[in-house]
Amino acid sequence: MLKRFARLRLITLLGGLLLASACTAQNSGDQAAAPYTEGTEYVTLPAPNHRYSDSGKVEVVEVFSYGCIHCAHFAPKAEELRKQLPPGVEFKLLPAAFSDEWLPYARAYYAAKKLGVVDQTHMALFKAKFDDHYPISTLDELADFYARQGVDRAKFMEIATSGEVTAQIKKDLDLIKSWGVTGTPTIIVDGKYRSNEVKTLDQLVAMTQWLAKRDLNGGK
Repeated sequence: MLKRFARLRLITLLGGLLLASACTAQNSGDQAAAPYTEGTEYVTLPAPNHRYSDSGKVEVVEVFSYGCIHCAHFAPKAEELRKQLPPGVEFKLLPAAFSDEWLPYARAYYAAKKLGVVDQTHMALFKAKFDDHYPISTLDELADFYARQGVDRAKFMEIATSGEVTAQIKKDLDLIKSWGVTGTPTIIVDGKYRSNEVKTLDQLVAMTQWLAKRDLNGGK
């Protein structure tokens, strides 16, 4: 298990200690063609590309955790991003078990996914934890939360602690490592690009849309 807490790569949330370089393009044509700078707002990942799935579509993956307050802030924006992505691009969630404390959240996500309740519980879990301040840290507490949402508690626990989910989480950690992800929320576009030092959550959304459309159009 990778025993390291995630750290957010959002400059404004780091108290201004990190300042992103502005785009250096001077004329409006260059600015329109490349509104974000490789190596600053995003980085190109080394080949071969490591994708989360083999669906054949361009994939936008948010590496997140229910234990991350920044992910809670990003969640409604991520939902809007999902709706705005063009045909041929799909949005996926990947829970990061960066620490023992975050492992239960990854287990809970995969149990909810298996039970088909992610759509109805995703935002509700963030709200319960960070807005309503319910004690939701352990797997038992997470099971209580899902039970309140109408999920069979015993079935939830059975799936969350299964060998299948354990294997998936280990696979996820290997993939996250190959992407060089050290913080959440982080966006990976088609296994090729990783969000880096962005100024705001809105910029993260806009840049993701730009990268996804560019990749969909063959890198143009």
